[in-house]
Amino acid sequence: MASTLTMHPDRLFSSNKIERDIARNLYQHVEKLPIVSPHGHTDPAWFAENKNFSNPTELLIHPDHYVFRMLYSQGVDLDQLGIPRKDGSHANADPEKAWQIFADHYHLFQGTPSRIWLDYVFVNTFNITEKLNSSTASHYYQVINDALQTEAFKPRSLFDRYNIEVIATTECATDNLKHHQKIKNSDWSGKVITAFRPDAVVDPEHEKFNAKLVQLSELTNLDCQEYSQYLDALRQRRLFFKEMGATSTDHGHPTAATANLSDEQASVLFQKVQDTPTADDAELFRAHMLVKMAEMSLDDGLVMQIHPGSHRNHNQQLFAHYGRDKGADIPANTEYVNALKPLLSKFGNNTDLSIILFTLDETVYSRELAPLAGHYPSLKLGPAWWFHDSPEGMMRFRRSVTETAGFYNTVGFNDDTRAFLSIPARHDVARRMDCTYLAELVARHMLDESEAVTLAKDLAYNLAKEAYKL
Repeated sequence: MASTLTMHPDRLFSSNKIERDIARNLYQHVEKLPIVSPHGHTDPAWFAENKNFSNPTELLIHPDHYVFRMLYSQGVDLDQLGIPRKDGSHANADPEKAWQIFADHYHLFQGTPSRIWLDYVFVNTFNITEKLNSSTASHYYQVINDALQTEAFKPRSLFDRYNIEVIATTECATDNLKHHQKIKNSDWSGKVITAFRPDAVVDPEHEKFNAKLVQLSELTNLDCQEYSQYLDALRQRRLFFKEMGATSTDHGHPTAATANLSDEQASVLFQKVQDTPTADDAELFRAHMLVKMAEMSLDDGLVMQIHPGSHRNHNQQLFAHYGRDKGADIPANTEYVNALKPLLSKFGNNTDLSIILFTLDETVYSRELAPLAGHYPSLKLGPAWWFHDSPEGMMRFRRSVTETAGFYNTVGFNDDTRAFLSIPARHDVARRMDCTYLAELVARHMLDESEAVTLAKDLAYNLAKEAYKL
């Protein structure tokens, strides 16, 4: 007999009754608020084309590197799951067999946020009442697959059902944004915007750097091998992204390093990094371009997100076969105080600039990030990110930064996911954990409950809208 799958109404709240009762009351004020998803990686083609998703494996496994990195860690070959290869080809994996493999290994996710998110999807989106395991895999696949063939489970229908107010996707600086254009020209009321990610055209160590410069030249009719025209091309693309709804940029550099070079120095360096740059050359150019991006944000008003500190493609064998974003990125030590000083010395006191800082290095929360954001008017702190957007990770973040930066130097929550159906689950976890933290402060008489209600609403909804200019 299959075990019953349920979502406990008090999940994630404190085991302390006083705090749990307070958290439950706070949660009632935020549970049904619209979802603001100001940063993420869902595919805009889903919403532009509004086609039915093909099958459960394509929808719930292929976009979610949290899922297949865990399976890979236990010896599951990504070809068995049908994960696309770097050259665009696929192993001819049967999607139902891939789903069976996933179900056979579902116990691996016990204790992880992925388990919470996936169970939420199974219960609340598909109304499944049995736990996923080897014996229920076929039932799951059939129920989900049948649902996906209906109008109610098309991307736009789910967007509306989930009460999503806005989703921001993230595109390369050279993307033609055809899907956003199609959405913009449609009669659908859903708001799907883009965000400008220039990494491939500012990082000389990116494998496509020179090819992307050529593409940038073609798109802008400028010579992007020449420094001043290269900058003009970036300004032009930023404005195009704004026309397609962008309110933010996103910078995924290896470090938080910034540098102020003269135009002459930068021009010489730019020529050098197009040829055979050293690692130091590449780092200096990225650092300089982060300052130039801040300068451009002052001109065009785009909010700047800095996501440093991920050792990308740590598994080079996997990268060679499958490419980027396949679960092989690893957190690295990241320094901010000295790294950001050139940028902050130039622009940090400017109230017209908005920079949101993220980290994968939890050791810097209280030592570096909270003091920086608690001082410079241009800085805010992004929520617990990636490996730390978990119940305990969210609590560690709040406990580490609040005493120095407060709540209003943070920006609420963003889900930062490729896994569309997990978005409501991720926001639900964030809302529950913020209510849990606030309930603790109320129980300790550090906040009035009325103040906590206001804070809960701000953390769940208002701060993200304000920080991202939505």
